[in-house]
Amino acid sequence: MSIRPALGSICLWSCLAAQAPTTSAQLPPKPGPLEISADFPFESRFVEVLDSKMHYIEVGEGPAVVFLHGNPTSSYLWRNVIPHLADSGRCIAVDLIGMGKSEKPDIDYRYVDHRKYLDVFLDKMQLGDDVTLVIHDWGSVLGFDWASRHEDRVAGVAFMEALVPPAFPMPSIDQMGGPGGLFAAFRDPVQGQQLIIEQNVFVEQVLPGAIVRDLTEAEREAYRAPYVEPASRKPTLLWPRELPIGGDPVDTTRVVGAIGRWMLETETPMLHLWATPGALNGEAVATFFSQNLKNIQSTFLGPGLHFVQEDHPELIGRAVADWRRRLLATRDE
Repeated sequence: MSIRPALGSICLWSCLAAQAPTTSAQLPPKPGPLEISADFPFESRFVEVLDSKMHYIEVGEGPAVVFLHGNPTSSYLWRNVIPHLADSGRCIAVDLIGMGKSEKPDIDYRYVDHRKYLDVFLDKMQLGDDVTLVIHDWGSVLGFDWASRHEDRVAGVAFMEALVPPAFPMPSIDQMGGPGGLFAAFRDPVQGQQLIIEQNVFVEQVLPGAIVRDLTEAEREAYRAPYVEPASRKPTLLWPRELPIGGDPVDTTRVVGAIGRWMLETETPMLHLWATPGALNGEAVATFFSQNLKNIQSTFLGPGLHFVQEDHPELIGRAVADWRRRLLATRDE
C-alpha cells in the first residue's frame, strides 16, 4: 500500500512560508462552537533536571498519564484535554527543555538533548507502572522512544499527528514542499535564522496556520510568551532541522526508523486520533496504522490540520479517557 500521496498535505506548511493567501475552499469547514478556553488553570511546578529546572503541571491521582508536546508548543497545548482525564489518573504535562516555562540552558537542543532531559524528568516523576502516554509532533518521537525502552511499564500510547513511520523518515525534501519550501528554508543556515530567530515564524505563522479555527489573541499571547526574545527561539529552529529527511540527520533517521519497527512488532495498546486532511497523519496514514499495527484503535476527529488539540480538545479528551478506562479495566482482569 502506498501512503506517500497522503503526505501531500504537508505542502500546507510551505504555503505559510510564502505567505500565500488561503481561501475557504482550501481548508475544511470550521468546526462548530466548542468549549475551548484560553485559560491555563493549573499550578506551575518545577523540578531540577540536570543543570536546569523543567516546568510541568500535575492534576489527579492514580496511574500516570503523561502528555508530551512538540514544536513550538508546551503543556499549554493540552489545557483543554487534561480536564477530561483528571478524574481518572495522575495527569502530568511537561514543558520540554528550553520550551514553555522550562529553563533555557546553553545546549544544542538536538533530539538527543531533549531525550536526555526528558528521561531524567520522567525518572524524577516516579511514574510507576500502567503509564499512559498522550503524544503529538516531536513529543510522539520522544514518547514512542521512551515507550520502546520501558515497554513493561506502559499501559498504552495515544498519539496524533505523529512524526513516525510511515510519515517519517522522508526520502527527500520534495515531500516537505521542495527546495523552495518552508522546511528547506528552515534548514538553510541563513534563511532559518531570519525566519525563526528574527521573525518568529514558527509561532506567528506555522502554529496558527495549522489550526482550522482562529486562535484568540489571548491564546496567541500564551504561545508567544516563551519566545519573546530572539535568543529564546533556538529550540524552535533546531526542531525542523532534526526532521529525518533524505537520511539527514543520521541519528534521528535511525531513531525514527527504529520506532517504526517497534510499532509494527509491539503488542502495546495504541490509540490513533486523526483529522482530515491532517498535515502528517491523514486518512491513508490512519488506514496504514489500522491495517499494520497489532493492537490499535482509531478515532476520527473531523476537520483538522496539525495542532488538532486546538480544534478538538473535547473529542480528544473523551476518546482518550474512554479508551484508557477500558484498557486499564482489561489489565485488571
